[in-house]
Amino acid sequence: MQYLNWKEEKISDFSPENISKMYDGGFVFTRIDKGIMQQTRSIRINLDKFELSSENRRILRKGEEILIKKYNIPYKEYTWQIGKIAKDFYDKKAAGAFSANKIKEIITEDQNFNTLLSFSEIGYAICYEDSKIMHYCYPFYDLEKSQKDMGLIMMTKTIQFAKETSKNFLYLGSLQRPNDIYKLQFSGIEWFDGEKWTDDIDKVKKILV
Repeated sequence: MQYLNWKEEKISDFSPENISKMYDGGFVFTRIDKGIMQQTRSIRINLDKFELSSENRRILRKGEEILIKKYNIPYKEYTWQIGKIAKDFYDKKAAGAFSANKIKEIITEDQNFNTLLSFSEIGYAICYEDSKIMHYCYPFYDLEKSQKDMGLIMMTKTIQFAKETSKNFLYLGSLQRPNDIYKLQFSGIEWFDGEKWTDDIDKVKKILV
């Protein structure tokens, strides 16, 4: 399925202020090329309004032994094992979405994403972050070693991490497929409708059906 986008721009100003402004306009970084951003039905969590629900707490208890660590991209400790975890994951979840070379390129070169999150070296997520925002993007994990709900554990831990590090917003990509509804379970959710941000969850659920 083609990624939903309404507009595409290539930025040359990589200041946090400009990037935050672009994200606030519904744009997100892509893996196409450095500076390429696309406007989409972006979804974010307003972290001032985020509170853990009982279900969020249950998920965190399931993953209490999984530790989150942050590394800078370009990541100099990249190994072929990380690339294999990513390729195996995306071959199973989204056939043809990533080659091993593309994963290595994103993690080891100075492009759009600047943070790699490690979850006990079983799972990883490629992210963009600055002092105010974080974009949780391209998560992957070892399908054989990971427990059930690993993806949700990683996402929930990242939300908590972003809140604890005083971010204003955590971006979770886009809403374009019916199975993206799982992203709507968190408090503080807002989504970009093409013109503005809204917290009308019922409306976007009807769009995704």
